[in-house]
Formats: sequence, C-alpha cells, structure tokens
Amino acid sequence: MYAGFCRIPPTQPGSIPRLTVLTLFVILPAFPQTGTNPNLRVLADEITATYAKLEPQTIRPANGFLKYDYLIPAGYYQQMWDWDGFFIGSHLAHQDRGKAKYLQFWVLSFAAAADGEGYVPGMLTTAGIPKLGPKFGRFAIKPFLAQGAVIASERLGDYDWVLPVWENLRRIIAYREKTEYDAQRGLFFWEMAMQSGQDNNVALTNEPNDRNAILAVDLCTFQLREYKAMAKLAEKLGKPAEAGEYRRNADRLRGAMLESLWFARDQMFFNIRRDSGQPVRRISGSNFMPLVEDVLTAADARAMIHRYLWNPEQMLAPHGIRSLSKQDVAYNNVSMIDPYSNWQGPVWINANYLYFVALKRYGFPAEARELAGRLGQMVLADIRKWGTMHECYDAETGEGLAPTAEQSKGRVFTGFVGWNLLVEDMLQCETKGDCFAP
Repeated sequence: MYAGFCRIPPTQPGSIPRLTVLTLFVILPAFPQTGTNPNLRVLADEITATYAKLEPQTIRPANGFLKYDYLIPAGYYQQMWDWDGFFIGSHLAHQDRGKAKYLQFWVLSFAAAADGEGYVPGMLTTAGIPKLGPKFGRFAIKPFLAQGAVIASERLGDYDWVLPVWENLRRIIAYREKTEYDAQRGLFFWEMAMQSGQDNNVALTNEPNDRNAILAVDLCTFQLREYKAMAKLAEKLGKPAEAGEYRRNADRLRGAMLESLWFARDQMFFNIRRDSGQPVRRISGSNFMPLVEDVLTAADARAMIHRYLWNPEQMLAPHGIRSLSKQDVAYNNVSMIDPYSNWQGPVWINANYLYFVALKRYGFPAEARELAGRLGQMVLADIRKWGTMHECYDAETGEGLAPTAEQSKGRVFTGFVGWNLLVEDMLQCETKGDCFAP
C-alpha cells in the first residue's frame, strides 16, 4: 500500500492489511522482539555506524540544471536516477523526518523536467537532460514520482508543496498511458528491458526490432501504486474528481493483472507477449513485485513465496534472493556493468528490500529476519574489504560484483552506495520494530 505512515494493526500470518489509500512506506506493525538474535542487534548497530559515513555521499548540493540538492547512487554513478533516487530518498525520510526534503527535491526536479507532453527521462544531470544513446531508447522515467511525493509529504507534514507541480505529475502519468499502455488488455509495457532498470532481465528484451513488445508485471505493479499515490495526492489537494479517476484506474489495472498476468496453475505472475498473449515463462525477480501490493489473495501469495521466492532451488540463495531463478538456463553471476548491469542471477538490495516487505506482509517473519541478517553480513563484509559497496553481489558467494576497478573510470575502484542503504532499514525493523516499508 502507500505512504500514509499509517500504523497497520497486527495481523494473523497470511492475512493482508486492507487500507483504502495507498500506503507506500507505511509503518508496519511492531513485531515481538524478545526472540531477536543478539548478533542481529550487533550487526544492526555496526551497519548504522558504518552507513553514517557512507550515506552523505548520496547527497549533492544544487548545481546547474538541478535547482535543488539532489540524490545520486555515488561511487560509479554521479547522475540523479529515477528509482535510485526514490529508494535513497525513502531511506533518508525514514531515518530523519527532516531529511524527507531530499525526496521532496527529487520529485520537484524530475517533475520540473517534464516537457509539454509529459516526457521526462529516467536520469538527469547538472548539465540538463542528457542525450541518451540507442541502447537506452526513450528511457522514460519509471512510475515512482507520485509515490515519492506522498512519502515526503507525510514525513514533512505538508502536501501544499505538490500543488505547483500537480499538472506536471498528471502529464507524466498521461504520457505513460499514451506511450506504454496496451488498451486491449489494460496493461502496461516497458519499451525495453533497459528502461525497466533490470537492464538485461530475461523476461524482457533489448532487441531493437522487439520494442514495446512485452506486458510487464513489475511495471503494472509500480503503475498501480502510482495511481493510488495520485489519488492520495488529489484528495489532499482538494481534487475529489481526480482522486476518483485515479482510484478507478488502479482498480481496473489490478483486475487486468489478475486476468492476464496471473497463472494460477503455475502459482506465478508472468510477463506476456503483446502480439500473442503468450506468457514469458521465466522466473525472474520482477515477477514477484505484486507481492508488495494486495493483488493476490493471501493463500495465493503464500503459495508463490513457498514455491519460488523462499526456495533454494529457485530464488533463495546463500546470500540473499536471486534476480533470476537458479533453474533458468541463463542464470549466472557474471560481473558486468556495460552495456548492461547484470540482473540474471546476482543479489540486488533494492529488489531484496521489496522481497523483505513481501515476507513481512504475508506472514513470514522468521524468513524476513533471516534475509535481513544475510544481507547485513554481506554488505558489511564488502565495506570492511573495500571501504564502500558494490551495486550487486554474487548470490552464491556473497562477493561484490560490479563495478570493479577495471570497469570504472581511470581504472580506480569507486564503489556504490545508493539503495544498498535499505539494509539498515531492514535491520532496524527486525531489531527495534521500527519498520518502514511499502
């Protein structure tokens, strides 16, 4: 659900909190901590102390085209990106209400960059809107802006700042509906895998002659949440008709996802081809994104988790949850960052954070605790070795993969910070009951 910072009453395992408004990054119920492993508390404290030194690298002062302080993954990446900034900003907002201003600035910067049609790219620089090469395609921004606006507004206690960019947010939504929406099935498609952020996801394609070809589970989930966020914003800004419009859009999209993307016999969401409607039967990490929402019944969600997500023969690895099933013929842990980052096996912290939320949501508290501990140990070992982190990790060994010194400018290892900061939020949830999650 979405950002109201609501307290969800404790539920029975497998039950789903039913809220009428989107609550992205709500405060989850405090789970009993009496059985918490003391080593996990030590790990959490060390992560917090270590991250205090790394976190400032993700914040840059306003400069040039970027009129507000802006967020970067740091290390290898000095640009401001779409979902990177969303996750970094959400982490900062959780750690300190005052730091929610950085998520607010992230929204304002991207919203201000929208053209007359509502197009804004998924990356901005101090020099302006970059000229992207063919491998990026249009690279339109992912649907996270309204969600970020709600989180920032709730933490800041103020929605009024959204009003000057409200029409920009509406144009950005309309642009996606114009360019990435299949009216026949009522679902959304990425132009290409690169646009999704999961650069070489085998459930999508980067083939130049196969653009806009695959209706995507993850995009539909993100867009569903964006509609709910827009409804929340409209309510707060005194626009009831527009709030109703976005709620209806969310309801239609949820129904279309169940009708066309959910395969009950497989107990799995699959992307489908637009031309044929045939499923892309690859068990990719993107298939699990609906588990952060109330799309499925609790029974179906738990079955999906048991069968695939928390299964060492599929997604579960010794050091986290893989980005591709171990059973897939393409499964690998190759260190690559150019032309694409590798989403065909390695552990990614942002995706694992969403899986952590899914485990909490559907009654897997022990598994969520175990996942937080594995990820914490992995990133802390990386920091001890390198003084920073990597953007992804070998699922079998826990070793940092990209970026390496050889892949970096001047052949100097610069590392990565970015959304890896979310490990702190998971450990705080497990050790202090301070749970902040979509």
